[in-house]
Amino acid sequence: MPENKVKEYFSPKRVALSLRYPFLASPILFTRRAVRKIATKINPSISFKKDSNLFKYIVTRHSSPLIRKLGNSDIRLQRQKIINLKLASEILDGVIIPPGKTFSLWSALGNPTRKRGFADGMLLSNGKVLEGVGGGLCQLSNLLHWTFLHTPLVITERSHHSRDVFPDHNRTLPFGSGATIFYNLIDLRVKNTLSTPIQIHLWVDENNLRVQLRSPEIIPEKFHVYEKNHLFIRAKGIWFRMNEIWRETLIAGVKQKDEKLYENFAPVMYPVTDEYLSTNAFSHIVL
Repeated sequence: MPENKVKEYFSPKRVALSLRYPFLASPILFTRRAVRKIATKINPSISFKKDSNLFKYIVTRHSSPLIRKLGNSDIRLQRQKIINLKLASEILDGVIIPPGKTFSLWSALGNPTRKRGFADGMLLSNGKVLEGVGGGLCQLSNLLHWTFLHTPLVITERSHHSRDVFPDHNRTLPFGSGATIFYNLIDLRVKNTLSTPIQIHLWVDENNLRVQLRSPEIIPEKFHVYEKNHLFIRAKGIWFRMNEIWRETLIAGVKQKDEKLYENFAPVMYPVTDEYLSTNAFSHIVL
């Protein structure tokens, strides 16, 4: 219910220690990253191989434009982001997820440091647009997540953005269908529950970041991912946005099941006007 989501936002059950004591933020971050790195390294289920020879069959494919209108953000950062996407694509292209194993984006990609060739790009932190090394890689995680949703693989770790930062402009995917990342604590992890391996084919062309998921065998399931109950809510002078992400599974065009994957709720960081709501035919309520 919208009322419950809003109430939880204004009265959170837990406030992060680093927010209560900002001077602890750096040591907490360092410690958590070190612990996470060790846990990932010794986790036998996280495994991948890499092969430049592509599997025969395309399971699904999607793309994402390299340059988009994102509010009043600096276009320079979007252009520099392309450097990061090209480098990340080269690292991940050909990665194979064996049956029964889990793909970890950060485990496969590694730390996006300047020493490795990553450039400054746009980062999002608590609804603020910042500039930092490796910025823009969320576009990669968003695209991979959306693509994995169109396979039988199981998403085992995913976080959506805590803020709705930019107004819709030629948006083609539902709100809340992406996956934010933050080295190495906020990851995108996917388990291959199939009996056949899945391979990532990833590249950047003149205008788009493109991905294919490929297999040596035909996978009969097809998927349709969509949203329900999309709504803007205004409470105590703040706008919020919420929806549900659903997925329909089909085989030979016959529906097998329909399932709810996520519930999304986030404060909106851009002006929400009557014109904006009416132009996009968005439903809204005021609490």
